[in-house]
Formats: sequence, C-alpha cells, structure tokens
Amino acid sequence: MRLRTKRFVIGFIALCVATLAGAAPRQIPLSELFPSPSQEKSAVVINRVLERFHYRKITLDNAFAQSVLTNYLKALDPARSFFLARDIDRFQSGARRLEQGLRRGELGLAFDVFRVYRMRVDERVEHAKRLLAQDFDFGIDETFVLDAEQTPWAKDGAELDERWRQRVKNDFLSLRMAGKPDEEIRDRLRKRYEGLARRTQQFDGDDVFQTFMNAFTQTLEPHTSYMSPSTSENFDISMKLSLEGIGAVLRADNDYTVIQSTVPGGPARESGQVQTGDRIVGVAQGLEGPIEDVVGWRLQDVVDKIRGPKGSVVRLQLLPKSAAMTGRVREVSLVRNEIKLEDQAAKSFVIDDLGNAPGLRIGVVEIPAFYRDFQAEGSGDRNFRSTTRDVRRLIDALVMQGVDGILIDLRGNGGGSLTEATSLTGLFIDTGPVVQVKDSTGKVEVERDPEPGLAYRGPLAVLVDRDSASASEIFAGAIQDYGRGLVIGEPTFGKGTVQTLIDLNRYVPGEQNNLGRLRLTMAEFFRISGGSTQLRGVEPDIRFPTAEFVTDHGERALDNALPWTRIRAADYKKVGSISVELLALKSADRVSRDPGFAMLIERNKLMRDVEAQSQVSLREDVRRAEDERRGSVFKQQQESFLRTRGMEPIDEDAEQIDEDKLDAQREVIARIQVDEAARILADSILLDRTDRPRAVMRD
Repeated sequence: MRLRTKRFVIGFIALCVATLAGAAPRQIPLSELFPSPSQEKSAVVINRVLERFHYRKITLDNAFAQSVLTNYLKALDPARSFFLARDIDRFQSGARRLEQGLRRGELGLAFDVFRVYRMRVDERVEHAKRLLAQDFDFGIDETFVLDAEQTPWAKDGAELDERWRQRVKNDFLSLRMAGKPDEEIRDRLRKRYEGLARRTQQFDGDDVFQTFMNAFTQTLEPHTSYMSPSTSENFDISMKLSLEGIGAVLRADNDYTVIQSTVPGGPARESGQVQTGDRIVGVAQGLEGPIEDVVGWRLQDVVDKIRGPKGSVVRLQLLPKSAAMTGRVREVSLVRNEIKLEDQAAKSFVIDDLGNAPGLRIGVVEIPAFYRDFQAEGSGDRNFRSTTRDVRRLIDALVMQGVDGILIDLRGNGGGSLTEATSLTGLFIDTGPVVQVKDSTGKVEVERDPEPGLAYRGPLAVLVDRDSASASEIFAGAIQDYGRGLVIGEPTFGKGTVQTLIDLNRYVPGEQNNLGRLRLTMAEFFRISGGSTQLRGVEPDIRFPTAEFVTDHGERALDNALPWTRIRAADYKKVGSISVELLALKSADRVSRDPGFAMLIERNKLMRDVEAQSQVSLREDVRRAEDERRGSVFKQQQESFLRTRGMEPIDEDAEQIDEDKLDAQREVIARIQVDEAARILADSILLDRTDRPRAVMRD
C-alpha cells in the first residue's frame, strides 16, 4: 500500500538540485521604451508575410486597425483596472492613423500606450498598498465584477479608486477563504501588487513589441503569433529539453495562468491532481522552497518559474476551476521529467461485464496522442515506435482474445502527427482518402490511406470528448464519413487549422539583426465529406448528456476563430451505414439511471455555473455558503457513485492517503463513459449481428 501526505503528491525526492541565479532583470527607463529600427522593419515584414501566406486574407482597413488597438488594450488591461476613459479616447484618436502606420511599420502608438499603462500601474499599485492598511467589512452586501470587459472604462480617478477598493477586498477575501490569517494576507497581497509593478517596469522594447504584434496577429486569427528574438531563443531551449518539465500547456486568463491541457505521460497528468481549467496561483522550487504568488504575472514569467531540470521538484498552488473565486487552493508537488514516447503509448484492455449483452466482449484501445518517433525513423531504425504500429499490435492481441468489437478511446487526445492520423485510419478501411488539406492559395491536397488492406474489419466505435482535437478529429471524422463505425461522446474541440513556423530573416536578405519568428496559420483540414473540422469539430452519432455543456469550449471559445466552411467532397465510397436512433434511446435510458453519469452531469453543471458568474459577493458568509454548497453537492454525488461500485470514497484532503485506493477511485470515474460506449457498441452488435462478421485478423 502506497501512502502519501497531503503535501507530497508525487513523492519525496531526496535529491536537492542547485541552480545558479542569473542577474536580476533591470528596471527599464521610460526613455528606452520607443520602437527600434529593427522592430519597425519586423512589423513591415510581418505584415507582408501575413498578406501573402496567411490562410485568412487580411484586410488592413480602419476597422481592422481599431480591432488591433482593442486587442492590445485587452492584453495589457483585461480587467479595465488601469486606463481611464480619457486615455482610451486619446488612443482611439491616434488609431485613426494606425491603418497606414501598420503598413509602414510605425509603432509609436503601441509604445505610447504602453508608457501610459506603466505609469497607471505604478499609480494603482501605490493605491492598492494604501488600501491594505485599512480593515474591510465583509458583512456588507456588495459585489465584485469578475468580467469587466463589458464595463465602461473608469471616467476618472475616483471611479477607478472604487473599483480597486473592491478588487483588493475581493483578493483579501479569496485568501481568507483559503484559511490565511489577515497579517499573512496583507503581506502576500502587498508582494503581489509590488510584483506587478516590478514586472511591468522590467518590460523592455522587445516585450512591448511582441505584445502589440500578437494583438495584431490575433485580430486576424487566434493561432497566429509573433515570437521576439528572446522568446524564439526560449522556444528553442524548450524544444531541446524534449518536453522536460511538468507536461502542461498553459494560457493567460486575466490575472491568472490557467492549465489549458496536460500532456499524456507527463507529471501533471500522471499525478491525477492537475485538471484542465485549474488556475496556478503559486509556484515553489523544491520540497521546502517558499511559495511565490504568481497571480498577475506574465505567462512567460510563470512558465520560466515552472521550467526546470529533470528530476527536480516544483510545487504548484492550484485554484480549482470549481472553486471559482472562493480561494480554496490545493498544493501539488511534481517531479519534472522528460516526457518519453512510451509514456504516451496506446494501451488496451477488455470489458466483458457489459450487463446489457452477456457473453459479449469489447476491446478498448486508449490512444492518448498521435505519436511517431521521427528521430528513430530518420536514423534507419525499422522498428521505430508509432501510434499505428502500436495499435496494430494491440488489435492483433485483442482479436486473439476473442473480442466481439473494438472501441477506440480518444478522450483528451489533443492530436499530433497527421501521418499517424492517416495511417491509423487505414487500419480500419481498405483504401481511400482520409482528409483534405486546403492551403492559403486555395489548392487542395488529399491525404490517403498509405497501404491497402485492413488490420480489423469487425464492429468499431470511437469515443471522443471536448478535448479531442486536431488529428483525433481527422480520425473520428473519417471513420464517421465512411460509415465504418460509431462516434460516441461529446462534440470535439474544433481545431481544424495547420500552423507553420517562419523565420522572418528569410524575407530580409543580409539583415544582421534577429527579427524573430512568426507562427502562421497556412492551411485548413477538411473531411472527405467536404465539411471542415474547424470550429464545429466532429459531432458524435450518439451524444452523451455531458455534451450539453460544450457550447463555449475549444475553438468555439476563441476570439476571431476561423469559421466553419465546406469544400467539394473527396472521391470516396462509404463502407457501411449505422442506424443510431434505437441505440441512442437504449443508451439514454441507461444513462438516466446511472449514478456515474449523474455525478458527471452535476459536475458539469457546477462548472457551467462557475463560468457563467459575472460577479461574486463580497460578503464572507455568502461566499462561504456558496462554496460549501458546491463542495457538498460534488462530494455527495461522487460518494454516492463510488458506493454503487462497492468502493469506500477517499478524502483527497486528508493528511494521509492510500495512493493505490485513490488511483483505483480515479480509474473507476474515468471508466464511466468508456463502459457506456462499450454497451452502445454491444447493442449495435446484437441489433445487427447477422450482418456483421465477428472480429477477424488483418488481411
């Protein structure tokens, strides 16, 4: 039996890793915050590259320029906590010249906005520190606005003072809800606000330029971005580290750094304690290092704190998505590690206790990513690892075990190699197209099954969720278009675009300065039936009720995302058709009586309620009551479900936890959707058994 304390999630590491501290970043004088000739040249080159190569054709008019300014202001001041209305009026007056200025690489307005921003930050931080010296009355009925994007800019300093009074009061209450004593809260918030001012003062010209150019590129489309020379260098370092770290994709959301996704095989996902939507509020080095409050930090600064050498420990304080603004955090210790190919490898198991279909056995193949060992392949290793090769072996083993059907589980699979998505589809069809790729010139290329023959011709289903993206959507869409199998679960992520990395110096021969790089969207994926996977994703044949909560997720939640569209269908022949009406009815009946789905639905409702909150109460008793209500509902539903499975629930907040039992608890929860998808496939086999062959080996 494995035991752990509440603090150490991964385990104790008796290795201390020393790091050499570099020179502290210096405060940049305002007199240095003006555009350089190389930045102006970069701006011109970026504009030309976008006009020539971007998939969405740019129209650099006044409306576009105004949108660039709006995005830039949002990037700097998303909560409208610093700029005044008179500042915005002056900036917008200058934006009337921004259209032509962008063409000529004129960046004066961008730097002017930032210099004002920096002065406003200094003013606000001093005001916030004065507020910390007073006592707050948490018994008064008042609220704090969470989403200030629709709130008008403050008309004067007095109005902004009041907004900051509420902001500081909310920050104070959030930490109080987390059990911190008042003096510790004051000290922590003082350091948080001082840190905000200090990091803003350390912004150099490259930082300002990158922030503005990303406001420019993302006005066009959300996956296009600019990397300054220093950011490009960090990117190269991270690639050479072979994903050493915690294995998490992060994004900025107002003052928070948010877990966007976790990488299969990485420490974050393996811990079971880091979830999509969690907010990182603190970072510490080693087992005993002090926690640094990172609320309000730049995304890159948080990434730099989390990054570290293999084998070292990083501790994260996480504010769960479900906790909203209540401040209830958990601490997770992770051992940084290299994410190896075998950690992402496909695996399989057999379900033979279906309940609705006694005697039937369903093989499940879990595919966490579409991987291919290009390095081993390039070196001539004929036995290099790949998703397709691994899945082929798993299918052979499942068939030898006498399974009646196979379920491919793509939940949480964010994609990977297009080659693997294409060849994996080829295991289940004889020959034909798999996906169409349209580039910025309108040219369409068709990716086809690379070799004839099938690895498996029996009953098939694919399980997807809201985080199945890119290559997962290509595979699921092809299986659905061919009528080869059922697609079950939730509408997928909707990532249907292709990006490439461009070195800007390629377009300025002889340029001595490093101009940086551009991550450019240059193509779009289309299904063989003609519709794109972009924005809408893949719609399941049979939807789980949790799909009700996928309306504002994935690509659909991004500003300026490319729209869904259609091109001519490829030349392909359907290999089957599946009537889903009766299958859907049978599934809906089971799900309505399943305590596991009742728990998942309630959990999703809580998440939806949290995301829909536009304001929170600043009354402590109200906040605590709401926090306790949510926690109670979640806990009761989970405990009720686990007891129906014969398990005694594990309290994850306990000081000592049986890790083996906790792993088993997580596995049972993860199996809820898999088990129902297997029952649906079993129903399909029983309803159509006379027409469907039993699972057979490949040709």
